[in-house]
Amino acid sequence: MRNMRYFFIFLFACLILTPNTYAQSIEGKWYGKLKIQNIELRIVFDIKRSDSLYTGTMDSPDQGATGIVMDSVTFSKSILNIKHSSIMMEYNGVYMGDKVIGTLRQAGQTIQLNLSKRVPEGSARPQEPKEPFPYISEEVFIPNKRDSIVLAGTLTLPRDGNVHNAVILISGSGPQNRNEEIMGHKPFLLLSDFLTKNGIAVLRYDERGVGSSGGKFALANTLDFAEDVKWAYKFLRNRGDIGKIGLIGHSEGGIIAPIVASEYEDISFIVLMAAPGLKGRDIIIAQQAAISQASGSTEEDIDAYQNLNNKLFDLIEIHKGDITSLKKIISQTLVKESNGEIPQSAINQQLASLLTPWMIFYLSYDPIDALKKTECPVLSINGNKDLQVISKTNLDAIYMALTGEKRPNNTVVTHSNNNVTSIEFEGLNHLFQTAPTGHPKEYSTIEETMNPSVLKSILEWINEITSR
Repeated sequence: MRNMRYFFIFLFACLILTPNTYAQSIEGKWYGKLKIQNIELRIVFDIKRSDSLYTGTMDSPDQGATGIVMDSVTFSKSILNIKHSSIMMEYNGVYMGDKVIGTLRQAGQTIQLNLSKRVPEGSARPQEPKEPFPYISEEVFIPNKRDSIVLAGTLTLPRDGNVHNAVILISGSGPQNRNEEIMGHKPFLLLSDFLTKNGIAVLRYDERGVGSSGGKFALANTLDFAEDVKWAYKFLRNRGDIGKIGLIGHSEGGIIAPIVASEYEDISFIVLMAAPGLKGRDIIIAQQAAISQASGSTEEDIDAYQNLNNKLFDLIEIHKGDITSLKKIISQTLVKESNGEIPQSAINQQLASLLTPWMIFYLSYDPIDALKKTECPVLSINGNKDLQVISKTNLDAIYMALTGEKRPNNTVVTHSNNNVTSIEFEGLNHLFQTAPTGHPKEYSTIEETMNPSVLKSILEWINEITSR
């Protein structure tokens, strides 16, 4: 959902240079921009050396990915090579003193990626909060004792020293830092800043295996991320300066919030932002159709793509207990459906994407059961230009699960018991930005991080619920 995964490709261009043309100092941070269709993604490699051994990490700031440890970094005779096997990514470049000329390759595609020591400027983000903040911003560490990991986060509190109600922010799919950083935007930084300035404490944290948090993201599924939220809740509950506690989940976070709230009756409320109300496979199929249509694909191509994915999803559902057999069956299916034209590298990429613990769980998970067990007040919101979690379909499903009734066809709906409110915002996308079409390629070009009407609606609803 929030989270968008880009796979890069690259063919190494041979440039003949003598070994001593430039001083060999490759260590440090190298910055570049990948241009993928109409999207620009900033990439940062941080290379370190110990004796003759090189190590490195990669950041993708526009996707909120930081500190991704590379499997290997080699540098010899002006040639730089960086590899990450799990996403089948390889960078090759020629060091030229103040720059590296090279390409990034993955799954048969190649994209030019030149690196420089100069930090590139990002797009304007006028809503992004800047220090100094008029509230307490405390670095905190949250132990998850079940999984023996520690999550690193930020707790923001009003400075008046009083007891304050609090929320925990739960990010969407993909490796997310505490700001839910994507395409140069920091939605959770903005949301936490706004709420704290208006008297609500906010806890946000790096997901496991991301940023300063321990654990391995690649081995986790939605239930593991829900476990992290439970420990974050226990952390807040044990503090003397926190009153009522609620959860705010965006995208996949909107699946996790009901899971946790259905188990802890003292959670005071939850806010579901662009949350799925359908099974994961149905969300993905609808998302693919909506984005493909907005991209100009024909109905014939969309139907063919959906049919193939449904076949693959059925295979995963049937054989998910036997990954070895599943890999073979999916490979055979892809070869057959493509009439043998699909390269092995593309098959490997599909297998790497489809057979993660997260994807296998998500495809078959239905959020309705947890929603039906949720008894605290719920605010469910979305924008009618969301192409990742289709607004009306999912708002209707969530409302039905929570109330047992059909959602009236209105923009704002509050159920008769006043515990369930549903809002569909006009003209907003999956990130709650004012958007031309809602296509994900627009996220980075839109300066607005989150529409002010959304911030205002969340605050007013929380204040109303917690004042009862």
